[in-house]
Amino acid sequence: MESIITISGNVKHIITLDPTVWIFDDRRIDLDTFFSGLYVEKDKDEEYKRSMGKHWSREIMEGAIFPPTLKTEKKFDRKKMMTGTFGISVDHFIKNAEPAEDAKTITFLTADGSKETFSLSEVGNFLFKFSQDGKPLTEDGPAYLLFKDGSNIEQPLRNITRIVID
Repeated sequence: MESIITISGNVKHIITLDPTVWIFDDRRIDLDTFFSGLYVEKDKDEEYKRSMGKHWSREIMEGAIFPPTLKTEKKFDRKKMMTGTFGISVDHFIKNAEPAEDAKTITFLTADGSKETFSLSEVGNFLFKFSQDGKPLTEDGPAYLLFKDGSNIEQPLRNITRIVID
């Protein structure tokens, strides 16, 4: 089984994805929470701007105070990472590949030769599931394609090896 996924076709950058490292990605989503309806999607850029605005205002009012290094480091919940079921939105990777202006479709190809084609405008509706109960999807992975509406949780597209943008 191949453990990488390539994005190619009508894109500016051909990208190779390794789902085994996504467990450390800040953009990962706990799928148990996501599909239970308790998940709230946050705009990371907006959060950053808001926090920097607060910091800037505090510096103007109180003067510059630099926090200790250990308080700014990101901490991971090790137990959650070892037992959770995680996914990541597909659109993060497609944006980085920079599809051409005339690109219209996205095709997911699998190891057994089957393929599923969708409109490129639908890319925001897809998730890659890369972990089940803290373990990578080694048997029929490296990632499953899920719809954000949860309609294919029971029968996701498995064994994805390539993504082609046309």
